[in-house]
Amino acid sequence: MNDSRFNYEHFFEISPDLLCIAGFDGYFKKINQSVVRTLEYSYEELYARPINDFVYNEDQNFTQQVRTELTKSKPLFNFENRYVTKSGEIVWLHWTSYPVKSEQLVFAIAKNITHIKQQEADRQKLLTKLTGTNNDLKKLTYTTSHDLRSPVNNLLALLGLIDFSRIQDKKTLELMGILKMSGDYLKETLDNYVDALSAKHQMLAVIEEVNLRKNLDKTMKSIHSLIDISGTWIHADFSAVKTIRFNKAYMESVFLNLISNSIKYARPDRQPVIHIQSQEVGDWHQLTYSDNGIGFDMEKVNGKIFGLHQKFHDHKDSKGIGLYLVHNHITSLGGNIKVDSRIDEGTTFTMTFKI
Repeated sequence: MNDSRFNYEHFFEISPDLLCIAGFDGYFKKINQSVVRTLEYSYEELYARPINDFVYNEDQNFTQQVRTELTKSKPLFNFENRYVTKSGEIVWLHWTSYPVKSEQLVFAIAKNITHIKQQEADRQKLLTKLTGTNNDLKKLTYTTSHDLRSPVNNLLALLGLIDFSRIQDKKTLELMGILKMSGDYLKETLDNYVDALSAKHQMLAVIEEVNLRKNLDKTMKSIHSLIDISGTWIHADFSAVKTIRFNKAYMESVFLNLISNSIKYARPDRQPVIHIQSQEVGDWHQLTYSDNGIGFDMEKVNGKIFGLHQKFHDHKDSKGIGLYLVHNHITSLGGNIKVDSRIDEGTTFTMTFKI
């Protein structure tokens, strides 16, 4: 009998959980070392004062109501409240309590879940920050797209007033045609952005079959003048994989930003050349995009290259947004993108998409 009692006492003391026996009068009757260690008070201090004195002020009324229910022989499960340690720190405890009315006692066990609560608070803080940042970005995109539509509409209206039949110079007529085509495309793009941002499920991009050749041709058509003026050669081979499961608008944005960057960061002593090739690798469709531009120092930019507002060259038009959008478009739909680059040798982006 004595051996059994010793074992029970030993078990009570070595338990990492907070074990206690409390009276219906609201005082601790017996506690283990974990209670003392957690709350930082001595046994004498914890026995001398009502339990509610150690409870965090904002939780005292609710805790007292719950303790009253225990005196009515109602067990308590999954109850959480806060206590204040002797040093003033707040700890969260998760309780399971069982009353024995005949003895006027409550047998209880608690786990210290302070670290879990802190993780939840940190995660919530991060989500709040990300949500705010995301809303700011959406608002900025919507405002920018919306505000740009007015001058674009004005430009197209002015072009509509021009009688092209009176223009005799073929070069001027060709340039005016390119200007009108670019304006129409810009208006269509801005309208699509505004409509997408206004939609109820604007964050859910539609997954569809994307014809890579048609998508690239449409993108090249939209920046035809930029490609011609820069003398850029674009060689594309989509014979291995002609279509991918993605989003058409996202794919256009990917091509647009990558090609624009290749032209923007081309070597001044070399004609810009871009190679794009598709292939099937295991359970993925892969798209490789390479240029012969000024490249990156991968040791310096690794881990930052797809960050928002990250700029690695002193180009006057560099905003640090293009590669961020490319990465976001691809990864948001379950894909991956990797980059390899060498200074003055060019850059290669390897993009993988789910089949």
